[in-house]
Amino acid sequence: MTKKTFSGISKKYSTLKQSKTVLIPVPFDSTQTWRRGSKEGPKAFLSASKYIELYDIETNSEVYKRGIFIAPSPINNNSISSKKMVEKVYNTIRKYLLKDKFITLIGGDHSISIGSIRAFGEKYPNLSILHIDAHIDLRPKYKGDPYNHACSMHEASKKYSLIQIGIRSMDIIEKKFLQEGNVFYMHEIYKNDSWMKKAIQKLSKKVFISIDIDAFDPSIAPSIGTPEPGGLNWYTTLKFFKRVFEKKEIVGFDIVELLPNKKEFSTDFLAVKLYYKLLSYKYELKKS
Repeated sequence: MTKKTFSGISKKYSTLKQSKTVLIPVPFDSTQTWRRGSKEGPKAFLSASKYIELYDIETNSEVYKRGIFIAPSPINNNSISSKKMVEKVYNTIRKYLLKDKFITLIGGDHSISIGSIRAFGEKYPNLSILHIDAHIDLRPKYKGDPYNHACSMHEASKKYSLIQIGIRSMDIIEKKFLQEGNVFYMHEIYKNDSWMKKAIQKLSKKVFISIDIDAFDPSIAPSIGTPEPGGLNWYTTLKFFKRVFEKKEIVGFDIVELLPNKKEFSTDFLAVKLYYKLLSYKYELKKS
């Protein structure tokens, strides 16, 4: 059986030794609270990647030539506990950090980010977290589980500077866990672009990015588990990310909560385009 590669790229650009980037798929959705199905997100993502054009117009680059290695998934059973999944993600990332790779993840529900942030935070003590999401995800527990996707940023909020972008839904119990001045709500974002500079100024030098696809408006990303109206559009989001990559050192990122729909494939493709665009920004803007 031929090993899957990103976009079907050749072995020359997809072995661990030759690749600068590692992509870790985490097909886990046991903590989702409305519609499940994001465990199929990594599979749909890789399937959609076969149809992406590998030349990026904006950066005049073919970033895949720097190598993208698809790692074995840290889990092979969606029924394991969320705590165990977090531990496995954490340990897997640590392994690749020791190999000096740029590590990215595709989920799966947002609970996978707890393990991601633990691992990156251990290596980079002054790390800040850039969280792009419709939901604030700051509950200490949900349905008795501190590793629920609704709790994905709670642990991070106690340890790191947490900058949250695109928020438009939260429970009142989460307000006391907010980092004052670090939340950029959608109703404020739509007024003008001044929020971008403010948000970037709050980030430390080294940044981990966690992106929930539901941050985007459902009109362009309908295949998600918990859609919220009034989200980010494509070019506003790219404008912001480009500025972040120009000014900060991004140490890794994850993309989560893609919930494939057999009748709608545009969200799968959006996730792939976003992933490839972020890699293009990572390597081409600073020529790192």
